[in-house]
This record gives sequence, structure tokens and C-alpha cells, in this order.
Amino acid sequence: MGKEFLALNKVSAYHLSFAFSNEIWKEVINWDYFAKDTVGKQFVGAADSISANIAEGFGRYSKKDKVRFYRISMGSL
Repeated sequence: MGKEFLALNKVSAYHLSFAFSNEIWKEVINWDYFAKDTVGKQFVGAADSISANIAEGFGRYSKKDKVRFYRISMGSL
């Protein structure tokens, strides 16, 4: 029996943050131009950054590196 490793698609925090990001996109897309251009871009970028940093940290090998990306993800949240 081989050792089974955790896959990114089995990490619930990644799935939740990805779904959150998709919901933010659906909301912001309906805003008027000024709101999209000012707050919307930052809001969408921060929401996208959560799942992106979880994925980036997941792909790192050292614990210190993983934790750094997970902290960045929390900051975006």
C-alpha cells in the first residue's frame, strides 16, 4: 500500500474560497462603472487572492513557506 497524499481538490478551505470568489464576481459584475472601477476591482482581486494563495501555499514544500502563503490568504480575507 502506497502513501496517500492530500490533493488540493480535497481541501475544503480552497473550495469555499473559490466559491466565495465566484459569488463576488457575480455581484460586482452588475455594479455601475464607477463602483466597479474603484471598489469592485479591489474587492474582486482580494477575493481571487484567497484561493490563489491557498493553492500556492499548498504547492510549497517547506512548512514555513506554506504558512507564509496561508497568512497572505488570511490577509486577503
